[in-house]
Amino acid sequence: MWNIAWAAETPVDTAGVVKDLKGALAALNAHEPVSLLGLREAQWIDAKGGPYRLADPKEVEELAKDVAAFANGGGGVIVIGIATRLEYDEEVLDHIVGVDPATVNVDQIRKLIRQWITPAPRGVRVGWSGADGERVAFIDVPAQAGDTLFVVPAPVGKPGSPRTDTVAVPMRDGDSTHWLPRTEIQQLLSAGVRASGMPTAQALTELVRQAASEAGPDGGLRVGEGLPDREREMRAAYEQLAEAGLGQPAGEAWSQGAAALQDLHHERDGEPGWVLCLVAGFPPLAVAAPVWQAVVEAGRHAPGQSPLAAIGLPRPPEGTDTPWVIAADSRSVDVDGGSWGAGRLTCSGRGVWRWQPLPRFSLNQGRSAEIGTSGQTPALRLRAVVNLPWAEAGRLEISKPRRTLLEQQLPHSAVAGAMTMLSRRRGADLPAARWERGPFGNSARSVGYTCTIAGPDGGPALKASVMLALPTTMESTVVACADVLIENPAAWAAALGPGWDTQLSFDEVQAVLLDAWETAAELLPNVVGDPAGLSWAAPPTTELRMTCEQPADNGVLPVLDTLVDLTSLGANDGGTRSRMAVTIIAAPAMGRAERQRLLREALIRMVHEFGYVDAEADLL
Repeated sequence: MWNIAWAAETPVDTAGVVKDLKGALAALNAHEPVSLLGLREAQWIDAKGGPYRLADPKEVEELAKDVAAFANGGGGVIVIGIATRLEYDEEVLDHIVGVDPATVNVDQIRKLIRQWITPAPRGVRVGWSGADGERVAFIDVPAQAGDTLFVVPAPVGKPGSPRTDTVAVPMRDGDSTHWLPRTEIQQLLSAGVRASGMPTAQALTELVRQAASEAGPDGGLRVGEGLPDREREMRAAYEQLAEAGLGQPAGEAWSQGAAALQDLHHERDGEPGWVLCLVAGFPPLAVAAPVWQAVVEAGRHAPGQSPLAAIGLPRPPEGTDTPWVIAADSRSVDVDGGSWGAGRLTCSGRGVWRWQPLPRFSLNQGRSAEIGTSGQTPALRLRAVVNLPWAEAGRLEISKPRRTLLEQQLPHSAVAGAMTMLSRRRGADLPAARWERGPFGNSARSVGYTCTIAGPDGGPALKASVMLALPTTMESTVVACADVLIENPAAWAAALGPGWDTQLSFDEVQAVLLDAWETAAELLPNVVGDPAGLSWAAPPTTELRMTCEQPADNGVLPVLDTLVDLTSLGANDGGTRSRMAVTIIAAPAMGRAERQRLLREALIRMVHEFGYVDAEADLL
């Protein structure tokens, strides 16, 4: 019935002029709301300069009135975030003012439409269109069955649930919405009486009795109403969980994928309500409304899909096989089943909920895996790339004070210590103390610094480099990267002095990758402010890479075991390789011990996938 999503990629002829509802929806689906400018409000389109303020009862009534009017009038679209100008007594869509996604709660809009409009119109879609700064929201109300009249409670402008003893009929008339006059409502009722006859007192009594038996105890909605195929199952779950304080339904049941859901009141007035949640393969669940809202909010910034499709639904603790409850004072909720994969929401002492992925590994490589490597050919590169898909990252910037602070911190950073450690283990004190800007671009959108250890001839022997880049037209996430490079093993050997082997042990590789990861995940993100205050639009990832990039005279890249001692991993059944990599899906910030544990697990996964099947964690 519902489709709440970001607008899909749909072609639109932008050279033409939008003339009708189909063209307007095509423009919105193509993320080109600017194509609507110049249109006049009409029977099928209404523009709002700002979002509905749903804390105001009058605005809730206005939302219901607008949507029901389009449902009664053959369909239409409400565009939120476009201001109008008055021209010859007509409203013309003038300019885009944009909408902050944090001010539009699509889940609440969906619930209110279902709660306030009878019957709930089918196929309504709440979506987003456009890019940052010119992003608009829209409510697409498709044409409904011609023999159905959509009504709302008579507006009163006061807080509370919609009244069930009043009725009003909003109608779209050109570029405005008006209420159907009482005389016309009376004529419609009379036409119905003429068609089917006036019900007798006995018939009315029977109708009331039947409605009361089918409805809940308070004569309202039934548990499961709206999902007839799941109604019996939902009623059974409700009875199993009723002792938790479940009250009567606050709206019709609805589906999210294969899950069945329904909003419920609390049995005691003034207490937070519940969401009854049935997920295949798991016991029934009742989630306190504040926690449920936190789940929805955590996934709200996911582009191209609804919040729950991204973040998933609550999952019970392992081994739970009986109905369970997530109370309003819960501080942690595990979720899974969405495109983001398994994750956990935790509530801080200040009452702020935040989602983080539960750690897992893959071999998937992102677009940023080789960012900043163009034109470079080190003999060996050890790299950590952290992808930070923060919501609204386009608003971030790198200030001069934060850049200055980073410059002061780099000589004492973990990655600087890693490069210094490689030489000290070989008897030489070659500290990574001097950091210079480059070779990556430095601007309000990026930082880049490099430290070079030169050989006796002045050429580079070792390098460490860091960079952070804010989103661009080519990359939608914040990318932080830390590298340690052996540029020239011979030059490094000359700088060390006679008798030292420049081949790295696998233990040294682990230590360097650990420090590079810590630098990219915790030090570099601070240049944009406080990362803990930012929400995710997708799961953050870290790619750990070890690559040989300096080809021999014949153009062939050397294999890793010429520069790294891999004998501790055992035999390789997959043949020699010039590169290996693994991706970690996990929160960027963590304790040192936790990072070290995940690193070892990730490297075991990596070497197993690349043919070292006998490698064991306790040997690393």
